[in-house]
Amino acid sequence: MAFGIGIIGCGGIAGVHAQAATRAGLPIVAVWDIKPDRAQRLAQTHGARVCASIDELVAIHEVKGVAICVPNDCHHPCAIKALTAGKHVLLEKPMAMDLPQCDEIAAAAARSGTTLQIGFVCRGSPAARCVKSFIDAGRFGSIHHIKCALYRRRGIPGLGGWFTTKARSGGGPLIDLGVHMLDLSLWLAGSPRPVRASGATMSGLGAAMRDYTYTSMWAGPPKFDGVCDVEDCATALVRCEGGLTIEMNVSWAANLPEGHLKDGLCVIGSKAGAAFQVFGKEVTIATEEEGHLVDLKPHFVADDPERQMWDEQYRQFIDAVEGRAQPHADAPAGRRVQALVEAIYRSADESREVEVAGSRP
Repeated sequence: MAFGIGIIGCGGIAGVHAQAATRAGLPIVAVWDIKPDRAQRLAQTHGARVCASIDELVAIHEVKGVAICVPNDCHHPCAIKALTAGKHVLLEKPMAMDLPQCDEIAAAAARSGTTLQIGFVCRGSPAARCVKSFIDAGRFGSIHHIKCALYRRRGIPGLGGWFTTKARSGGGPLIDLGVHMLDLSLWLAGSPRPVRASGATMSGLGAAMRDYTYTSMWAGPPKFDGVCDVEDCATALVRCEGGLTIEMNVSWAANLPEGHLKDGLCVIGSKAGAAFQVFGKEVTIATEEEGHLVDLKPHFVADDPERQMWDEQYRQFIDAVEGRAQPHADAPAGRRVQALVEAIYRSADESREVEVAGSRP
């Protein structure tokens, strides 16, 4: 049975949520944004009610689920408010700004008895789901190492705005792009516990502000009188319980020839390995059959991978809300990635390998 959705925060990502919810058969009942004109535009598109406050939105009986699409520093208060009101919550990544906030959100969800799903949408990628099916069937054996990367040559979002203000975002591409790659890697490998992390961050292009050359600027035009105190690039090596290692590279801005370094993941196991792009339409599996090395290209439907992964996220959310499944990316998954991100930033600051919080049993 379809249930009504409320959207808190009406920026660019809110429109993507609204479209995916509508395709899933969920009516957009109400919206709220700190900028009323932005809320009005989204409401007009989807026939929704514009609320004057979050309290008004979560008080609407027809709103059973809430998509939280606000800047990172607002995730915690908005999630607490929605969960306390008894709403099911799809919370954009990252889960929060720090581990205590993650714990408070998880506690609010436990008290309310409602669904909390974190927006690790890349889990719904057709290519990722194809590889996961082979891993879960035992075709890869044990997973030894995963290389994951998302590169942007000039992709700083909203330069000078909240994305590049550490007090509001928590960081740069590590907490924006890296959370997707880290969660996806851990999920593919069966969610082992990260134990230690070594990381480095680089900055300079964004901090130059007026000297930053770009071809496009999403999340709003640049504010050259604003703040940019986050990294341009981040790299990390993560050691997990059981021996898995994860190598991660992400960038918002880097002097890289376009396409020279590929986005995506390489998964290396004892029986097989795979390479794929998150938004790609094919997967290559390297394995051995009857004494011969072979590359398999399994068939799966990937007509529009980005749309399909959003549709899968909402299918998972609906299944969890209606009691057919547990939340796909749950609070422990969100907390695990937050702990890992914090460890990587701490390692970069201290120039040494560090223990991941909560890594001890």
